[in-house]
Amino acid sequence: MTVGHPPRLLPAGIDTEIAIVGGGLSGTLAAILLGRQGYRITLIDRYPVFPREFRVEKIAGDQIETLRRIGLLDSLSAAAAPFDEIVNIRGGSVLDRTHALHYGIFYDDLVGTMRAELPESVRFIAGRVGALEAGPDRQRISIVGQQDVTARLLVLATGMGDILRRDLGIERRFVHRRQSMTFGFNIRPVGAGAFKHAALTCYGDRVCDGIDYLSLFPAGGVTRANLFVFREHDDPWVKALRGRPRETLVETLPGLVETFGDFEVMDRVSSWLTDITVAENCRRDGAVLIGDAYQTSCPAAGTGVSRLLTDVERLCRVHVPQWMASPGMPAAKIATFYDDSVKQAVDEHGLAQARFRRSLTIETGLRWRARRQVHFSQRRILHGIDRLSPNLAARLCNLRRPNTEAAG
Repeated sequence: MTVGHPPRLLPAGIDTEIAIVGGGLSGTLAAILLGRQGYRITLIDRYPVFPREFRVEKIAGDQIETLRRIGLLDSLSAAAAPFDEIVNIRGGSVLDRTHALHYGIFYDDLVGTMRAELPESVRFIAGRVGALEAGPDRQRISIVGQQDVTARLLVLATGMGDILRRDLGIERRFVHRRQSMTFGFNIRPVGAGAFKHAALTCYGDRVCDGIDYLSLFPAGGVTRANLFVFREHDDPWVKALRGRPRETLVETLPGLVETFGDFEVMDRVSSWLTDITVAENCRRDGAVLIGDAYQTSCPAAGTGVSRLLTDVERLCRVHVPQWMASPGMPAAKIATFYDDSVKQAVDEHGLAQARFRRSLTIETGLRWRARRQVHFSQRRILHGIDRLSPNLAARLCNLRRPNTEAAG
């Protein structure tokens, strides 16, 4: 069931200060923050109610703190399923346990929850954008079957779509084609019982399997499964997973049923093939890209929402107020966002984590074989210390955290 209500639909054909194209998570959050600052905002998306779409389904760590800081955590916590312990296994035995607050929520529910927080001053237009024009003073957004919208600033929050970016001469550079595949599906326990744990992460044990990890967690009243693999889309194993998901997982991940409980898959398996890309030629008059429209992330690394939130917060709280304080919207203004040191650090971290997760999972060289051994051995040792002395384990974990390379 979709959370929240459709935003108010107001007539098109308006002149506004800031137009945001794309009403997913990044565009909606930007509209909320800018609307709260008193700017006249027009948010444009083809869907008055966002449809079910396989994207972000778990919020954790720094993402929770950012949502708290921008005043949206209460809304999230009321709509999502909280859990604070994850049992992590590898090779049929417990690796360690993660103790930290997480929220499970379907992406459309997350977007609906955030759209319900749009200030009354934000105008929402449901429609398909057909063309964009950008310049140093005014931007024009053409909506199919409706009047044009003009604005001082255009924010593109259109995710991974290319069509509208091409109108502005913006291209994308491929950092890694077919970086990974992500699968999502719902499961339920076999019989009348319940699963043994609220949440579980099962890491792949063999390089040949190409599995980073399977994440099981509560969301939307079910147990949700997210599986992250580094395989090609036409791999026979991928076909087997789609046709026989339970059997394929049980055969590939030892200890899964014994640790979590037997399960059956409730519905079809959704999938998502990820390319890692970065926008090029984007330092242009009048328009700025945020979230996946600027740079995509590897889902296994878990950095996508952190990057998105950083983009939104830095754009809306630092750069837009500076830009709007003087006439015009030349490329030199827009460039300050892309040159933002905080944004750049988070973007580079996302790329580094994408490289790390892939290499840790499938590289066969001596260096990476040794690194895998050290990585998971450290986690097992720390788990053993935690069982004997939780305070000592917490201190050691804090010492490791700045250099932690794993997704979680």
